[in-house]
Amino acid sequence: MENYGYTKTENNQNQQNNSSYRSEKKIPAAILGILVGWLALNKFYLGYTKEGVIQLILNIVTFGAASIIPFIEGILYLFMSDKQFDDTYVYGKKGWL
Repeated sequence: MENYGYTKTENNQNQQNNSSYRSEKKIPAAILGILVGWLALNKFYLGYTKEGVIQLILNIVTFGAASIIPFIEGILYLFMSDKQFDDTYVYGKKGWL
């Protein structure tokens, strides 16, 4: 039976390399967004000072109703892959959803 250039060991090595990538900032940013998003700590933790200040002002103006935004962001962070999170928020510097 032909394997078309693939062997089981090559396939296992590719899976191990993809699954071993871990983001340092994903889980803390998600927890900060979910638990204390009204303080915009997830934005400040990721280095988005301007967005953090905007989030704080929105929370003051809307009497806390805008705190749903970091809550949703925190949940989205958890469901992203570590690589996608780092590419988007750490290296890509995307400040909002």
